[in-house]
Amino acid sequence: MPGNSQRRGRRLTSKATAPKGSGGKNKDSLAGRGRTLPADERPWHKGYSGTEKLPQRTAWKQDKERRAAAEEGRAPKIGQPGTKDTTWGKGGGRGVPGGRGPTTGRGGKPTGRTGPRVAPGRKSNPSKDSPELLVGRNPVLEALRAQVPATALYTAQGIDMDERTKEIIRTAADRGIANLEISRAELDRMTGGVLHQGVGLQVPPFAYQPFEDMVAASLEQQAPLLVALDGVTDPRNLGAVIRSAAAFGAQGVFVPERRAAGITATAWRTSAGAAARVPVAQVTNLTRSLKACRDAGFMVVGLDADGETDLYDLEAAVGPLVVVVGSEGRGLSRLVGETCDLTVSIPMISEVESLNASVAAAVTLAEVARRRSVEL
Repeated sequence: MPGNSQRRGRRLTSKATAPKGSGGKNKDSLAGRGRTLPADERPWHKGYSGTEKLPQRTAWKQDKERRAAAEEGRAPKIGQPGTKDTTWGKGGGRGVPGGRGPTTGRGGKPTGRTGPRVAPGRKSNPSKDSPELLVGRNPVLEALRAQVPATALYTAQGIDMDERTKEIIRTAADRGIANLEISRAELDRMTGGVLHQGVGLQVPPFAYQPFEDMVAASLEQQAPLLVALDGVTDPRNLGAVIRSAAAFGAQGVFVPERRAAGITATAWRTSAGAAARVPVAQVTNLTRSLKACRDAGFMVVGLDADGETDLYDLEAAVGPLVVVVGSEGRGLSRLVGETCDLTVSIPMISEVESLNASVAAAVTLAEVARRRSVEL
């Protein structure tokens, strides 16, 4: 008698079936819907902090959270409406900090574009070794002037040909960089909604300066000055610090390799091209690098709201100096704080607990530059 393996109508496949799922259909349905907004940009979220009119439902959520926090004796977890510009064509106009002027199309006519500043399309997270797109007229122009390696220049069709744009196109042509004219919608998609001003420069991954070379080059200057960032994770803060470092005469900036922002297209754009002029180094161990600076003759000064020395009493500002800026939330880490020769606080007359990391760095570097201009 034949066994089950030889009988007619026998099962040729296993009873076990693959688990049912979407098969990626849900993911595909998100294509073209833009980036996921953070809580402070969502009008329907209690953490909304945008400048658009606050919806009644959101106001009710925030009021409910305030009452719950008051009963529990804690700070309410809500946003601060009106503190974050989340609109197209608003924010104070051109020439005003944070302003962008009205959004216009061809012929200078208003486009009527409103709402969150996000473009259609979703930008994938590129690997560290993949090229990046540097956007914005000042960053692109500064990168071209500094001979930053580039593989392609993207310009939006119908772009306003001002002096910067003409120089960008002329410099790119002189260097043999291909100029690819694409639609503004395509450039929006490539940049993931970042304000690109109609130009984008494809650059290879940022080339960091060796830390030892940066320290040696700084010591050759009349007034050595370096800036170290301890756990600053926002690339916009990193770019702003680099811009301040360039403005006030610092010879370099160094950051940890892990758990910290690196030079991305966002940092490039925020620095307004200063990243092409100020050497930036990545170090494996920030504490060990600060000790190396001390051994080389630098005074290491950490910014701390509870610092032991007032910024305006910092006599060490005229000598070789390393200014250490803490992270946005927790400030200086314990080991870094212990490595600093002294901690410095910025005097403030208001009840604000602390300043933004990049703002604190700018204030400190400005005071160092002022004191050095008097003493040197």
